[in-house]
Amino acid sequence: MGTVRKTITLTDAQDAWVKAQVASGDYTNDSEYFRDLIRREQEKASALKAAIDAGLASGPSSRTLDDIWGEVERRYRTANG
Repeated sequence: MGTVRKTITLTDAQDAWVKAQVASGDYTNDSEYFRDLIRREQEKASALKAAIDAGLASGPSSRTLDDIWGEVERRYRTANG
C-alpha cells in the first residue's frame, strides 16, 4: 500500500488536542491519530449508506407519520425518564 504525504493546518487548540491524544498513549504519533479518524469516518459513511440502501429496499411504510412520531416520543421518554 502506497502512502501520500499531506500538509495540514491546525489551530493552536486543535494542535493541542492532537498532541494530548498522542500523549495519552492512545496513538504513537499525529499521523496515526489522523488515520484512525479517517478510518472511523469511512466506517460511519459505509454504515450510513448500508442503512439508507436497506431502507430504500424495504419499500414504503404502512405506518402513518403520527405512528412514527409517537414511537419516537415513547423511545425518548423511556431513555430520558
